[in-house]
Amino acid sequence: MTDAPLPVEHLPPLATRVDEVLAGVSYELAAATDAVDDAVPGYGGLFDPDTTPAELRRALDGLLESGLSRPTVTETASDAFVLYVDGSSRGNPGPAGAGAVIMDGEERELARLGRPVGARTGNNVAEYVALQLGLAELLTRYDPQQLEVRIDSMTVIRDVWGGEDPTESGVEAYSEAVAAALEAVPTHHYTHLADSDPNPADALATVGADIAALGP
Repeated sequence: MTDAPLPVEHLPPLATRVDEVLAGVSYELAAATDAVDDAVPGYGGLFDPDTTPAELRRALDGLLESGLSRPTVTETASDAFVLYVDGSSRGNPGPAGAGAVIMDGEERELARLGRPVGARTGNNVAEYVALQLGLAELLTRYDPQQLEVRIDSMTVIRDVWGGEDPTESGVEAYSEAVAAALEAVPTHHYTHLADSDPNPADALATVGADIAALGP
């Protein structure tokens, strides 16, 4: 289970429980969603409008009480990796989520990660959380020697690779965690993604924001 900092802002109780389930499956979003959907009675699921908060809460509590199995780590012979990251905030600030996709040096997908960040959180914070999440899981699962981070946030790029102090309050803990993680990777650099560039982490961040909006 990843020892990740808690979201900067509070989440509604239901969203917090979903995040606990996510942590139990190493933030593998699909695995968590499938587990929740299977645990909800009938044909409902995590985002089914017919699923009541009480049904969802019972399903989440049952999963946490029964224990969760982390997905098997996909093996790779590569020591070079690509990490896509993205944050999403509806309303900026608003319900926010973080997403990350880990690939090996041949760009074979190894993990799809996501989590809610906060119920009223800005996009820059979500971007930091996405980077921290991806780096934490990468270092937990592999021994990266080379890393390319693909990211669209110039704010995070300036802070992390440009050496500038964080420009937004509340991100210091994530900034420090990111710096410590990158120190463990001998060679790393970033690629700035334009808005038109595909980013597979985007959809994961969006789902994270959907979870952050769950409540009460």
